Amino acid sequence: MTDGEDIRVTESREPDMSDIHSGAADGPRTTALDAVHRALGATMTDFAGWDMPLRYASERDEHIAVRTRAGLFDLSHMGEITVTGPQAGELLDYALVGELSRLSAGRARYTMICDASGGILDDLIVYRTGEETYMVVANAANAQTVLDALRERGAGFGAAEVRDDRDAYALIAVQGPEAGGILKGLTDADLDGLKYYAGLPGTVAGRDALIARTGYTGEDGFELFVSPADAVAVWEALTEAGTPAGLVPCGLSCRDTLRLEAGMPLYGHELTTRTTPFDAGMGRIVKFGKTANDGAFVGREPLEAAAARAETAPPRKLVGLIAEGRRVPRAGYAVVSAADGSVIGEVTSGAPSPTLGRPVAIAYVEPEFAGPGTEGVAVNIRGKHEPYEVVALPFYKRQR
Repeated sequence: MTDGEDIRVTESREPDMSDIHSGAADGPRTTALDAVHRALGATMTDFAGWDMPLRYASERDEHIAVRTRAGLFDLSHMGEITVTGPQAGELLDYALVGELSRLSAGRARYTMICDASGGILDDLIVYRTGEETYMVVANAANAQTVLDALRERGAGFGAAEVRDDRDAYALIAVQGPEAGGILKGLTDADLDGLKYYAGLPGTVAGRDALIARTGYTGEDGFELFVSPADAVAVWEALTEAGTPAGLVPCGLSCRDTLRLEAGMPLYGHELTTRTTPFDAGMGRIVKFGKTANDGAFVGREPLEAAAARAETAPPRKLVGLIAEGRRVPRAGYAVVSAADGSVIGEVTSGAPSPTLGRPVAIAYVEPEFAGPGTEGVAVNIRGKHEPYEVVALPFYKRQR
């Protein structure tokens, strides 16, 4: 695509939103696909204030379908925020840890927004959708926090506007080895030419869409930003086209086990306001060499100190753990030394791995226990010290 081309869903297609993201005033909101999920018999759950599908049948079968064929997800609870204007890039360079002003139109970047002490407020994907337009995608639970922070930090950038576009989009993801083949028959977009972490405008089943090659499963796949009024038609078209290839609808439960196997962090678990990007082993996304705003950005000095600590005396490191037995660790469980039972870390995420056939976990541990193959590491599971193998993340990496 050419610089300056806007890949936001056409505004003229946006409906009256009063009935789309509905729900009782004191209850969770619903997505444009709510009736579809219920017709499919989904088990629903309140997630970050949204009524979302947890699973449709077997979460293990849904997980395996994504690894071997394809899965279809409703991600409409995610928060889309548009930043536009001549100073949009400068604002984002100041507000976030990355250098978004250097992002080419049509590309996307994983980044984070930190507080003034360097603690992580949220991890984000930012798409540059035009020469002066960016779309920031926040986690559902943190969308309002991110919106408020961008507006506050944008006060000094008069030529930039921060717009809440959460009700302008439904987000549908198709993930797995068969995802490209399924989508090709429904779109006019050049999927073969679409790089990872890039997006382009097109149509899906005749509906306008921003088609992005991103995802949270460890597989190849696409995320489709469409008007809520078009969500059902796009979902049904993907279902019809994908069923012969083994596509199944998938809920949040298998999305979590998929991202866990792929070693992808989850906000509230691996990432919190008590951790910096350097604590999480993701210091590479912090760009201290920014040129806009004379290099200033929120949290810079504490993050420089965190970078120095990570080089010399990191208090803990993020690692993978694979169980030798069958008992499953959960977030908050203590990681201990098998020799003396002393606490050496804490599990941040844990679940059975359908791909590996054993329970796995992500944990922060003391540096001397962080090397792959380190012996004598266990997890305290209800008073019993279960042995675990320390491994490098991710647990699973797809064949390219």
